[in-house]
Amino acid sequence: MLDESFNEVYTKFKLHFYKEVFSTFQMREATLTAVETFCMEVILALKEPTINEFASFVNISSPNAAYKVNSLIQKGYVEKIQSPTDRREYHLRPTKKYLDYYNISANYLTTVMDRVRKRFSKEETEMLDNFLKIVSTELMPEIQLK
Repeated sequence: MLDESFNEVYTKFKLHFYKEVFSTFQMREATLTAVETFCMEVILALKEPTINEFASFVNISSPNAAYKVNSLIQKGYVEKIQSPTDRREYHLRPTKKYLDYYNISANYLTTVMDRVRKRFSKEETEMLDNFLKIVSTELMPEIQLK
């Protein structure tokens, strides 16, 4: 039952995102491929990774990652930011153009979280928050976020 409930919530978030992405495609030309969209999701989640960190995470070669990143830069979705500590190193930062695109998903998350706060007591909401933190930090050790 827990598996099904969690999967249903996760699936609804994904489907809402896909539905909104497709509806925006009708209003403007789709400029991101599916693979590029996944790349952008990873870059955003890794919080300004280097190309090597991105390549390592998605388990592709550095040249292949550089090719994908350069395509995203040309399309205006990513910018390279020079590291202030190591001038030889560059970090990948999503641009406003991508963040506007991504907000399709983030806005729905905000809507659902507002509904959670209205539906459940403060204590229940805090308990849910604690459960999710435990799942993220202790029960999903394979994925480390900054």
